[in-house]
Amino acid sequence: QVQLVESGGGLVQAGDSLRLSCAASGFTVSWYSMGWFRQAPGKERDFVAVITGSDKSTYYADSVKGRFAISSDHAKNTVYLQMNSLRPEDTAVYYCARHREGILSAARAYDYWGQGTQVTVSS
Repeated sequence: QVQLVESGGGLVQAGDSLRLSCAASGFTVSWYSMGWFRQAPGKERDFVAVITGSDKSTYYADSVKGRFAISSDHAKNTVYLQMNSLRPEDTAVYYCARHREGILSAARAYDYWGQGTQVTVSS
């Protein structure tokens, strides 16, 4: 069955870096666009980044552009989110998800989600 498992979250200081991983099973990531979203307490789940399966095109939320980088390793069937220059406002649970159809930045366009990994950035 389809499964997404995130890892790599933690507690860091402002300005630090983290790399999140999303290991996929039950399907091939190269056939799908894969996205990262995040959800802070009391807020909606927001789009962070997406990478297309075919040509690995990438798109980012304005709030992370220039600081975060999404990538994929098709041999490992894994998607990554490299996060640099972290800020306290980046604190959230980060989720990876498989795109099904529709707008790439819309959570409703994704059909499978991981359990999430907590990222906490202290000031």
